[in-house]
Amino acid sequence: MVQKSTSVCLLGGFLGLFLMAPVLMSSTPASMCTPLKTLNDSLSHRRRYMKHNFPINYSIRVYREEIFKLSNISRMRLKVEELDDLVLQRLWFQVNQGVLKKIIRVMSERHPSRSYTAELERRFKDVEGVFVQSHPAEVFQQELPEAVQETWDHLTEEPNRVPESNWRLASPKSLVDNLCHTMYCLFSECFDAETQQDYCGVSHSRRGRKNSSRNTVTTPAE
Repeated sequence: MVQKSTSVCLLGGFLGLFLMAPVLMSSTPASMCTPLKTLNDSLSHRRRYMKHNFPINYSIRVYREEIFKLSNISRMRLKVEELDDLVLQRLWFQVNQGVLKKIIRVMSERHPSRSYTAELERRFKDVEGVFVQSHPAEVFQQELPEAVQETWDHLTEEPNRVPESNWRLASPKSLVDNLCHTMYCLFSECFDAETQQDYCGVSHSRRGRKNSSRNTVTTPAE
């Protein structure tokens, strides 16, 4: 009788683990989906505020690593075996907090896109706050893979110590496009049904580069 009871308990435990597997394997906590979608709502207006309100061919200086595209994610995954999505998500936050600050910094107080960009930054910080709260503190103390750590170090370098060769020029629109596309890739659990595209897929990255060269980028949140 005791053996039978023990077997039932073990079976129940295995079933419980099986049912929980999708939750345990998910790289995006469910609590993040609401603030991410709120951020996405703001990003849907980026063409108007990040392109139409700037002079043609306007660009700003950013670190080379702040031009963070889908292709960067693909390269890192190829370079680092079994790279954890959580590591890439941490890097995504580090990259884009610097990007948004640099965009705001070039705007005057009366710039027509300043309030929009400030709201974008606030919503981005809301997502980051939920991200931090959703993981144990130990997660953020773990060593990063060497390739990721190198990028991280460059992102946190003081501007006056950054070699001239490490600076790039990029338009505000392209930087915010990158923020949006990489968000769809790294937090896909929250957006699969909306985007209906595999933003982490190689084919999408190639299509994005082809469209970019034609200057006709089309995304779900233009």
